[in-house]
Amino acid sequence: MTATFVGIDVSKDRLDVFIRPNNEPMQVGNDDESIDRLVQRIKPYRPALIVMEATGAYHRLLLARLVAANLPAIAVNPRQARDFAKAMGRLAKTDAIDAATLADFADKVRPEIRPVPEHTTEQLEALCTRRRQLVTMMAAEKNRVQVGPAGIRVRIRKHIEWLEQQILELEEDLNQQIRSTTAWREKDDLLRSFKGIGPTTSHTLLAALPELGFLNRCQIAALVGVAPFSRDSGKYRGQRHIQGGRRDVRCVLYMATLTAIRWNPIIRAFHLRLIAAGKAKKVAITACMRKLLTIVNAMLRNRTSWSPDFGS
Repeated sequence: MTATFVGIDVSKDRLDVFIRPNNEPMQVGNDDESIDRLVQRIKPYRPALIVMEATGAYHRLLLARLVAANLPAIAVNPRQARDFAKAMGRLAKTDAIDAATLADFADKVRPEIRPVPEHTTEQLEALCTRRRQLVTMMAAEKNRVQVGPAGIRVRIRKHIEWLEQQILELEEDLNQQIRSTTAWREKDDLLRSFKGIGPTTSHTLLAALPELGFLNRCQIAALVGVAPFSRDSGKYRGQRHIQGGRRDVRCVLYMATLTAIRWNPIIRAFHLRLIAAGKAKKVAITACMRKLLTIVNAMLRNRTSWSPDFGS
């Protein structure tokens, strides 16, 4: 029998669905009752794979319901799906076309299904995201207070004080969430044993990189986006560049690496060796980020605290 593949284009209020090879389109609402009906309608097809784009909060309910119904579903990076559409010569873009393209993507690419984060992991990620939003707002307000009119500066300073208090409360909630779960508490302790990783980096890694400790060093580096990719064609030999990956993880990893370059003997020695070899500063820092990630990945995999032996 021919395998069935389903593509679902997700928007705030609506789901556009396309089923291959029957070429059957449908459209339902993005709410509890509509999703339940959609699950019951899809089940008899026994799909080999269901693909949707990751759209922040809008796809989570659908993905959770599909997985709970033991249906093979995955949310992919929207850029992957768009690049696939361009490669297939599909330049037009509507919700119905996107659903058909996602079904075709599922059939031809067959992306690997990863476990859906547990409810508690999603809560942790939401707290980390909110903290990052508040930190961004506070940085913007601190810039405004320097140039704003005198009559507005008082209001801006009050807002900064409120933001600082909110960030402190979120950090306390994050810490309680981590420490209340035995598995997370163990991982948090292991991560913080590494000189250069503090609570913010540890919380972000636990929330936004659940694969840490389960993949090999090449896979985890590519997943985060710190693995260099070649740009060679014919006689042309280009520079290697990092691309893709999880931006939130890279941001905290970058700051942790800057700290580790100063205080962690392994990362510091590695950085000095790269600089002495003539590597550009940004290249050296990126390599240190990759080395730090490789070390903490091994630490969680082996359930071992940081040791200078990891640098050997």
